[in-house]
Amino acid sequence: MASSLFKWLLIPVLATVLTSARPPAPHPFHVSVLEINHNGTDKTLEISCKIFTDDFEKVLAKNYKTKIDLINPSNKTTMDSLVKKYILSHTSLKADGKPVVFHYLGFENEKEAAFAYFEVENISSVSKLEITTNLMHDLFEDQVNIIHATVGGNRKSNKLDYPATQTVFNF
Repeated sequence: MASSLFKWLLIPVLATVLTSARPPAPHPFHVSVLEINHNGTDKTLEISCKIFTDDFEKVLAKNYKTKIDLINPSNKTTMDSLVKKYILSHTSLKADGKPVVFHYLGFENEKEAAFAYFEVENISSVSKLEITTNLMHDLFEDQVNIIHATVGGNRKSNKLDYPATQTVFNF
């Protein structure tokens, strides 16, 4: 009898242990944040792109058919190349009607997010920014891309819900 009782008591304990050993559930939303800041002193646009690391790894693996590890990359140069290639092929920017050239600075991870950094040189002033991005659209149909732009201390923001890809800020 004691062994039967022990079996019945063991089932809830094992269920608790097994479910707590599982990895956390995926986050319920898919979002990226593109931040653009005009630095008047340096005459640059400073750009950062924040994407959930697990989602970013999935889209890079899907697009480039290779093993991706942004947290502990065995080859940082290869990961840098893929991060740069993906973001530049899915994001473009015009300043005052002229396309700009992004210079890739690198990427890093902070908790659950990957941050990629870019810079655009020789932008002494800007009154209009036109942004086109379809980041993560090739993986998620519920993707939201949030864009913030700051020029002369004036910050403007917009949210692009899939399938929207473009926004314009006038300063």
